[in-house]
Amino acid sequence: MNVSILTYNVNGIRAAIRKGLIDFLRDDNSDIVCFQELKANADQIPDLLFHELGYQTYWHPAEKKGYSGTGLLTRIKPDKVELGMGIPKYDAEGRMIKAYYGSTVLINVYHPSGSSGEARQAFKMQWLEDFENYILEFRKQHPDLLICGDFNICHTEIDIHDPIGNANNSGFLPEERAWIDQFIKKDFIDAFRFFHPNEPGHYTWWSYRAKNARERNIGWRIDYFMVSKSLKDRLISCEILREAKHSDHCPVKLYFDL
Repeated sequence: MNVSILTYNVNGIRAAIRKGLIDFLRDDNSDIVCFQELKANADQIPDLLFHELGYQTYWHPAEKKGYSGTGLLTRIKPDKVELGMGIPKYDAEGRMIKAYYGSTVLINVYHPSGSSGEARQAFKMQWLEDFENYILEFRKQHPDLLICGDFNICHTEIDIHDPIGNANNSGFLPEERAWIDQFIKKDFIDAFRFFHPNEPGHYTWWSYRAKNARERNIGWRIDYFMVSKSLKDRLISCEILREAKHSDHCPVKLYFDL
């Protein structure tokens, strides 16, 4: 069964809805949608709008109001959905949802940003270590993984508009890029690069702080589908939907043989 899966950091789901998110989802017609950065409690999200589009909804908000959080919309009934990863300091920030579809597990994840200062950068680096350990242990029982979401890291120089100027900025630090390098080497595929291996200028986030950043394509590619190599032959395509403008991010869409 060929399905379409969308990952989208909405930078506040209520704000994105005001900017036309529902109409976009109706036209896009993805089978499964993974949201990051809800910035809302579950009771603040108008579920009915998504149910009217045919989706079941699952929300994993952060305990802190107006912060972080992940969400899952699905038209395909999962065998099981799990919120969190069993590590309290991360689950309090609503950073992971897992949905089981037969032998394939879809993991929607929102990696922390370290841009606010040294404390959060240290938190981010600890998260990366703990996340990787979690995934590698989880994979022993569930080897077929689709991991999607906002990783808050650009991998290579072609994934960022100004690699030299950003060399010392969180999100493009050598140790962060090295983490993605070695994570991929543990039998994962960056799905977008699988289909677009050497193409520069493809970004998924443009800072609101830089004037006309999106129009000038001054961006970063920080939103990914990381797919187990065991699923390589079931990948159909992966595209960045740059024209969707409900957030400072845009969606990434994967077509996959589920």
